[in-house]
Order: sequence, then structure tokens, then C-alpha cells
Amino acid sequence: MSIEDRLRKRLERREKSYETKQLMKEKRSEEYEALEEVFDKPTLMTIYELMNKGWIDKIYGAVKAGKESKLYWGRHPDGTELAIKIYLTVAAEFRKGMLTYIAGDPRFERFRKNPRSIIYLWARKEYRNLTEAYQAKVRVPKPYTVKNNVLLMEFIGKDGVSAPLLREVRLSNPEQIYKQLLLYIERLYVKAKLVHGDLSEYNIMIWADEPVIFDVSQAVSIEHPSADQFLLRDIDRINHYFKRLGVDIHPSEGVFRRIKDAADIR
Repeated sequence: MSIEDRLRKRLERREKSYETKQLMKEKRSEEYEALEEVFDKPTLMTIYELMNKGWIDKIYGAVKAGKESKLYWGRHPDGTELAIKIYLTVAAEFRKGMLTYIAGDPRFERFRKNPRSIIYLWARKEYRNLTEAYQAKVRVPKPYTVKNNVLLMEFIGKDGVSAPLLREVRLSNPEQIYKQLLLYIERLYVKAKLVHGDLSEYNIMIWADEPVIFDVSQAVSIEHPSADQFLLRDIDRINHYFKRLGVDIHPSEGVFRRIKDAADIR
């Protein structure tokens, strides 16, 4: 190959590399613009900080949107899929409901009651609840880190497609799933010292034939004044759902008492 040919090929490679970089820059710019339409400057700065610290490599589209938060699919620099939960700092009505699950929880006795501080505390609360549940061997998304109103955790699903909710799945083994959920409720209470407080078919996913509990931000310490009420409500809801599926359920009061007794023994 002549010198001219080698130079031409080198130039072509350089031009392709430049074009690729420009496309990547434009794509990243589009991602930022999409985020800027939804989030305020402090939230964007938090996302950029997590990127700079090597927690996030890419952020794709939202996979779930609610009044209080948006869940994005992303990737860690090592390729691991991420669930990026971003609490909306403008969710005024949602903030009012938060206080029910914060006040009375001895883990969070002192907190500022300004709007942004409450949202930041709520994100930290979910991270801590996930951590304590995960350590108690309750199947929840594995928590990675939290910063301000941005929580990073395991993505339950594959290639950006979330695992289906319990209510969306025709179970081949409903009895087994039911027993597993009762075990998780017990582990939460006895080992993690937590009560989910809002457990239902709407915040349980089915992945690899197992239930995965998510949305645990409202979970409270068993020392919360409403903990027993929340525990019985969780059991009732699970029983109600599986009874409709024809499962031979255990009476709620009996499950409640068994869990309480197990906690006393420990």
C-alpha cells in the first residue's frame, strides 16, 4: 500500500471517530435536554455529580412515572443496568402524605420541614429501608447509592423492560408466591425491624418466578406508633389478593400474632 493510501485511510478513520464523538455528544445533549424539561437545576447537578463519580454512564428514557417520582433506566460504567429513581421536588401533595410515615419513626426524629429537605429525607429513607430489607434477605432491588433526591438501585427486568407486576402475571405457582411473601413480611418485621406499610399487588414484581418487593420508601420502624396497624393491613391485602386466586390462605390475625411472637422471641 502506498503512503498516499495509508494517509487516506488514517484520515478516514479519524473522520469516522470524529463523527462518532459528535453523535455521542449530540445524544448526550438530547438526554440532558429531556431531563431539563422535568427536573430543576439542583436535581440536574445531582445527576451530573453521580455521573462524574462513576455511578452512572448512561441514562435512557423513563420506565415509570408517578406523581411523586420518575424511574429511569440507565447503566453503570461496567454495563450493569440501573434503576434511577428521581423524586420530584415539586410534589406538594405527596409531601403531606410523607409525614405520616416519617413522624414517629425513631430513625428520623429530627428533620427540617422545608419542602426540599423532606424530599431528600424521603429518598434517604427509601435507601435505608432497601438496605435493611436486603440485609434481612428480603427480595428487594439491591440499593447502590443515594444523593439528595436521586436513588440508584438494581433494575428488576432486562434491557430496559421492567419485570411485570404481580397483578399482571398469571401465576403457575400462586401458593408458593403467597408463602414467599408471608416469609418476606416476617423477615421485614423480625430481622429488619420494618413494616412495609403499603404492600399490595401493585408494588410487587415477579422476576425469575420470585416476588420482588419495591417502593419501600414509606416502610416504618416497628417502633412507629402505627406499625402494628400497618403490619395487619399488609397481611390483609396479601390475603385478599391470593384468596381471589383460590389459594388456601392463613387467617390474618394468626399470621400477625405469629410474626409478633417471633419478634418477641428474638
